[in-house]
Formats: sequence, structure tokens, C-alpha cells
Amino acid sequence: MRRAITPVVAASVMAAVLTGCGMLPGQQGSGGEEKQTTAATGATASAQATEPAMPAQSESAPTEQGSVIASKEVKAGGAELTVQITGLKRQGRLSTLTWTVTNKGDSQWQMGSDMGDTPGGLGLTVAGISLVDPVNGKRYTVARTGKYPHATCLCSDYDVFTEPDEVLPLHATFAAPPPDATKINVDLKVLGVFTDVPIS
Repeated sequence: MRRAITPVVAASVMAAVLTGCGMLPGQQGSGGEEKQTTAATGATASAQATEPAMPAQSESAPTEQGSVIASKEVKAGGAELTVQITGLKRQGRLSTLTWTVTNKGDSQWQMGSDMGDTPGGLGLTVAGISLVDPVNGKRYTVARTGKYPHATCLCSDYDVFTEPDEVLPLHATFAAPPPDATKINVDLKVLGVFTDVPIS
């Protein structure tokens, strides 16, 4: 049975703000062949890396998937996948990204830790993905509580294998970008980069 960590975190539990920690190269896709079907154009500016705050976890509730706002066909690990972003919503000082991965091929997709943060002890999660704001020069990583080896991300975990025709719903929580950021790049690691994803 698939497991998922689905916290809903109030803005008042944010303990700190983002801090800068370096520069990143220009963003580009990863994970094999990709075809993005969003209407927006790609951003090529470099971004300044930042670490997320560590909010305290409050209560848990299912994270709902909304309407598709960006879609991409991806070949990864020998599997044919459809990736659909279904929401990027501000919630006070936090933002939540939701997306699905559908295995459209005839073979299993072995995810392993391709979207995780293995050095942080969060390999079989999506803790390794990020949001990149090229306008304000910041990268937002997934929020988490605790420290290695007891850290917990505010995000989905998943089974290693995704079967043919299976739809995998995923989500991750970040510190919210500033109000002037209306679009942002979403870096899903092996699933590639979605550019100019609207923030609601």
C-alpha cells in the first residue's frame, strides 16, 4: 500500500525565513526526452540558492489535486510517463505544489530515490525537488522538520515501483515566494524542469 506524508501547515508555525547559500547554474531539463506542453516560455536566468525554513508540523489532511496547469511527456528509467502539475498555491508564508505522474508505458517505472534527498536521509520522498525564482534569484527547497538522521519532509513519499497505467499523486510544501512572483520554475529532477508555472 502506498504511503504519503500529507501535512497541512499554518503560516504561524514558520520559525524562520529563507537564507542565501550560493549561486546556481542556468536551469535545464533532466531525465531523458521531454516535451513540455505549457504555454509559457522558459526562463534562463541563474538563481540564488536558498534553504527553507523548518516549520513545525501541525495536523495532517489529504492534499487535493486540482486542475492541470502544466503537462509534460517524459521518458525516465525506460518508462514513458505523463507528468501533470495540478497546483502551486500560496498558503500564508508557505506554498504547496501538487502534481501527478502517470505510467503510460508497458513496464514498471523504478523511481528509486530520483526525486529524493538521499544525503539528508530522505531518499524515498520528493524532498530533492525545488522551486526556482529567476526574477528574485532564489531557489526554494522542500520544507522539513528535524535534522538528519531524524528529518521529516513536508512532502510525499512513495513506493519504489510505479506500475503501468498507475497514477501517482504527489505533493511538497515550500516557503512561499514573494507576492511579486506570479510564475516560477519547478525542478522535478529526473522528471525535468517546468518553466513559468503560475502561482495562485
